[in-house]
Amino acid sequence: MLLDTPSLYFRAFYGVPESVTSPDGMPVNAVRGLLDMIATLVRKHSPTQVVACMDADWRPAFRVAAIPSYKAHRVASGDEEEVPDTLAPQVPVIEEVLDALGIARVGVAGYEADDVIGTYATLAASAVDIVTGDRDLFQLVDDDKPCRALYTARGIRNLQIVDEAFVREKYGIPGRAYADFATLRGDPSDGLPGVAGIGEKTAAALITRFGSLAALLAALDGGADGFPAGARNKLAAARDYLEVAPAVVRVARDVPVPDVDITLPAAPRDPERLVALSEKYGLDSPLNRLLAALA
Repeated sequence: MLLDTPSLYFRAFYGVPESVTSPDGMPVNAVRGLLDMIATLVRKHSPTQVVACMDADWRPAFRVAAIPSYKAHRVASGDEEEVPDTLAPQVPVIEEVLDALGIARVGVAGYEADDVIGTYATLAASAVDIVTGDRDLFQLVDDDKPCRALYTARGIRNLQIVDEAFVREKYGIPGRAYADFATLRGDPSDGLPGVAGIGEKTAAALITRFGSLAALLAALDGGADGFPAGARNKLAAARDYLEVAPAVVRVARDVPVPDVDITLPAAPRDPERLVALSEKYGLDSPLNRLLAALA
């Protein structure tokens, strides 16, 4: 089970009231919410291995170099992401608690959590569940492995199971073609422009017709038929974008992840540290629920 940890703690932050605080008054809504999410996931899905994947770099240089608008609207200043003032101090607490529990926490310099997830999903020798609220990770769905996404749009207790059939039904594209589809369509939430004038339906029709972005571009360059009315000119105008966008949209699958034990622990790695953190931040209830699920 691969956790898109930033996606989950942002969801927890907005889903649990900020009035939930530690004994000294610090909001811990994201911390408590994330712990309860993990407890629910462990209880319902019984994973044997879990990685809490982290953003060591939320806006990697290689993606910005290819498309400067990538996540530009979410920059607070310099290279810092715009994060709510009451969430930012909770992230180090989340990291400390995960470490004390012994749940593997992995971030790799120069890469996003998505890239860590892509690498572990590729390396895994067994079935993989990716827990995320980010549709970008639908590109990793693979019925043969199997690898599926547990999509949190409707909440952690009402997860949508995303496999190749879901992708086909939802978007009208081949089950493993989400990255190519998203490249054409674009994604305003990530600052990806897409191809001007190509919406979701046309993007789906193009990917279904040609099978992949590479095949589409070969057909475009070769003068082949089969393009919807007006699409050829729109694609030709966006040729430079289409050359660089795949490297931005596709998650990396070859990140140098560290050699760590990702076995889900049955008991905390550092019980004394966990007790200290629980007392300092008032985490007894969610930690007890998670420890019961682990046991």
